[in-house]
Amino acid sequence: MIDPDRFLSDLHKLRRFGAAGVGKGVCKGVRRPAYSEPDIAARTWLAGRIEQAGLTPHFDPMGNLFGLAEGPSLLMGSHSDSQPEGGWLDGALGVIAALEVARASRESAGPPISVVSFQDEEGRFGVTTGSAVWSGHLSLDEADALTDHGGNRLQQMRSVLAERSDGFVDPARFTGFVELHIEQGPVLDQAREQIGVVSDIVGIRDMNITFSGQQNHAGTTPMHLRRDAFQGLAAFNAALNDRLRNVVTPRTVWTIGHVALHPNASSIVPGRVTFSMQWRDGDPARLARMETIIRDTIADIAGQYALETGFGPMLGLEPVAMDATLRGALEAAAEDVAPGRWRVMPSGALHDATNVARLLPVAMLFVPSIGGISHDFAEDTDETDLVAGLRVLAGAAERLGGQARA
Repeated sequence: MIDPDRFLSDLHKLRRFGAAGVGKGVCKGVRRPAYSEPDIAARTWLAGRIEQAGLTPHFDPMGNLFGLAEGPSLLMGSHSDSQPEGGWLDGALGVIAALEVARASRESAGPPISVVSFQDEEGRFGVTTGSAVWSGHLSLDEADALTDHGGNRLQQMRSVLAERSDGFVDPARFTGFVELHIEQGPVLDQAREQIGVVSDIVGIRDMNITFSGQQNHAGTTPMHLRRDAFQGLAAFNAALNDRLRNVVTPRTVWTIGHVALHPNASSIVPGRVTFSMQWRDGDPARLARMETIIRDTIADIAGQYALETGFGPMLGLEPVAMDATLRGALEAAAEDVAPGRWRVMPSGALHDATNVARLLPVAMLFVPSIGGISHDFAEDTDETDLVAGLRVLAGAAERLGGQARA
């Protein structure tokens, strides 16, 4: 039988690693980017809790941490790394809930449950990097060549776990994957509902784009002679919003989230700007159409402002529908735990389940995010809802009974 107090205690202990963002006298958020000291310390602590739960801790070459049950088992979990300014529940909830379900099932001689905390889900080096490598979507050599915004190579950063790592875990030992996560949006909170059972996860495209112009004196260079890279970015952003208007749906999103301006000085016309361009949608054809529009708009703006362009590698994942059997178990458990207060809903956020779907049947469930806030120190969920999510996860595991894949 699950122990909600033990679950909440572990969840609060995990938040101490990289605790940040003081609010109302407590540190509400975390700074725990992949491979940082707080991240490694958290994984070390998690490995100890996994072992105490009677599971076998296993680090793979990427730093993904598994807690392995004997024989075929249902895999549950999420990730424990965070955004540079992240919330205490994003990813962590799914890992600790999985640990509690696995531990309780073992104590009661229930079905075997394994646990995972994937590495770099938050994309310090890519897009859900740890699960992308484990699933075969990205090779280890390709991952090693990735760099973060500070120029650090993943190969060097993952070496801090080299002494603890073993080979990659064989996915054939798992019967499926179920991930509990906060919604990271406002739907459940506004509807005063307690559980969301995910129907599908959107696809994503992500790449860096560079405009290169001419760095020059800000006081002596006439406006009509400038090759201002930042003006190019501003014009691109405005033009893109207009050009996408008749292509997208209310569920489609696109974001310029990271900008690096050179030389980034107040008295110099910017000569170069590199920025991230990310877009998400549930339709692969629409994602492709958006890419065409983005590239065409870049070319048009470059011509208008006499700029040169450069494109980084395209990273992305396809939309994924949840497995009917796993989803059905979650829906039945949701009705038991929160009758009339749950819904089926899509996920606009990306999750490790997208990568795992290449190997296993997958399903997901959400609990509310207060105010719809995530990727911020203010992220939070009522503990009653956290426990409700745990109960649904445990109920689904019991219904599935560790069943083998068809």
